[in-house]
Amino acid sequence: MSKNIQNRYDFVLLFDVQDGNPNGDPDAGNLPRLDPETGHGLVTDVCLKRKVRNYVGLEKSLADPYDIYVKEKAVLGHAHFAAFKKLGIKLGEESRKNITKQQAEKLQELGLPEGLAIFEDDEDICHLVVSAVADKKEIKDWLKEVDPSKDLKSLLNETLKQAKSRKPTGEEVAKGREQMCKTYYDIRTFGAVLSLKTAPNCGQVRGPVQLTFSRSIEPIVPLEHSITRMAVATEAEAEKQQGDNRTMGRKFTVPYALYRCHGFISAPLAGQTGFSEQDLTVFWEALTNMFDHDRSAARGQMATRKLIVFKHESTMGNAPAHKLFERVKVERANGAAGPARSFSDYVVKVEESPKLEKITIEEKI
Repeated sequence: MSKNIQNRYDFVLLFDVQDGNPNGDPDAGNLPRLDPETGHGLVTDVCLKRKVRNYVGLEKSLADPYDIYVKEKAVLGHAHFAAFKKLGIKLGEESRKNITKQQAEKLQELGLPEGLAIFEDDEDICHLVVSAVADKKEIKDWLKEVDPSKDLKSLLNETLKQAKSRKPTGEEVAKGREQMCKTYYDIRTFGAVLSLKTAPNCGQVRGPVQLTFSRSIEPIVPLEHSITRMAVATEAEAEKQQGDNRTMGRKFTVPYALYRCHGFISAPLAGQTGFSEQDLTVFWEALTNMFDHDRSAARGQMATRKLIVFKHESTMGNAPAHKLFERVKVERANGAAGPARSFSDYVVKVEESPKLEKITIEEKI
């Protein structure tokens, strides 16, 4: 790995969407997110981080040290145990006992403490699990407090007795956190909360790279479209439609919008996670190319249009970020009238005077 970054960075990212939904809101029927007071479109920081993770995962094939911690269908606890195994730190052994669904429901109603969990496998069998890093004393204190029925109490005590749990020490937690940063690109970039109930505690990591919500330059008007599938899912649906076999649905799009996001990269925090110059190069590549590997019918056409980077000479920075962002102006192009429908309807200007001391401006796109 190359050396950790020694400079602070602030950047402005401009990206657009045409006839697509850049970031649907599940609480609003997957409508494009917007500010209800101004009508401006929004894209969450989490959405963009997901695209960066996906790009790096594809580009680096999830190989160490560019593995991704938060990836699709991941069981996060497995990564914690793998880190301690790699370090040669021995943990305890979990205890697992088959239970009925009725017992599982009753236990869930009690509100299980840290270290206790219920899992259901592919064969619909429920398991009561005492984690390898559970604190038995805490669980026993919880048992006294909730005072469950006699059969549940007996079940819990028996499962506890079989477990050989051991929590990592403070020094081991620090080593685990360091190992997680070395292995996972997204942890040393964005940070993560690494304290799970059923896995070894690796503390918390503050990532050097942070993004704001993206906001559209102008208000958006989401469109709603009716769509038809020429098939049904079940025989019952086919009989009900007497062979017509059509399924109606809805699709939401933004005709066109240009979004602006602000980002910050802290050199001191990079020193804590091991975020390197090579990691930074990969990050710029991800922001530039991430939409080319995130294509879907729902996304329409999305592209990164501008990436303007302010590089400070020092680790702590040489000017306030908001002052730098104010230098980037996005305005309507001369002659552009009516609703914007392409990037050519805008002009992006970066003010270079008065001259900035000890700060370099670079337009990567």
